[in-house]
Parts: sequence; structure tokens; C-alpha cells
Amino acid sequence: QVQLVESGGGSVQTGASLKLSCKVSGLPLSLDHYAMGWLRQAPGLERVGVAGMGVTDDSAYYLESVKGRFAISRDREGVYLQMNNLEPDDTAVYYCAVTQGWRFQDPQDYDYWGQGTQVTVSS
Repeated sequence: QVQLVESGGGSVQTGASLKLSCKVSGLPLSLDHYAMGWLRQAPGLERVGVAGMGVTDDSAYYLESVKGRFAISRDREGVYLQMNNLEPDDTAVYYCAVTQGWRFQDPQDYDYWGQGTQVTVSS
């Protein structure tokens, strides 16, 4: 049974930092065979890709509005998202996801999902 468990969300003020973690277990292959990413969904909006990382560490995607503020990383246990200088527009439920495919930008690219963790940024 594949499980992705997110943690690290919370309520913070503008300019604060948070680090999201996602522990992955139960995949058919070891984690280094999968691309991984973080996506978010704000109330009333579609889910969008925030950051994604391919099998090799030198391939990464970032949503334009988070470039320079967010950083995705991975290890053998999961995927992480360091979020700095948070803004109210970053408020959303954040999901981690994995895929064995070569695309990792959009929600339809992903095969397995976590349950999500809420991030709320107040001004």
C-alpha cells in the first residue's frame, strides 16, 4: 500500500518560513525511480504544481511565483519543500505526489498523492 504522509504545515505571518516534509512508503520500486513534487490548491482554484524534481537532482520545476523563495529537495525517504518569505497568496492545501513518468509539472502528471497539509499565511 503506497502511503505519502505530509507534515509541516501551519499558520504563519507574511515573511515567515515553513518546511514541508513528505514521507513515502510502499512504492513498487525504490524512491530514486520516481519524480516527486509539491502541488497546492487554494479555495476556489484548481490544483497547480508548485515545485517538482526529477530522478536526477539537476532537473527541477518551480511555479513562477515561488521562484527564489521555495526550494524542493529529496532523499531516500521522501520529498521536502522549504518555503521562505511566505505571502498570503501562498495560502493553500499543499500536496506531495510522486510519478514514475518523466513529467512532473502538472497534477495529471502524478500517480500517487498524499492527503495534504494546510498552509495559511496572514498579512
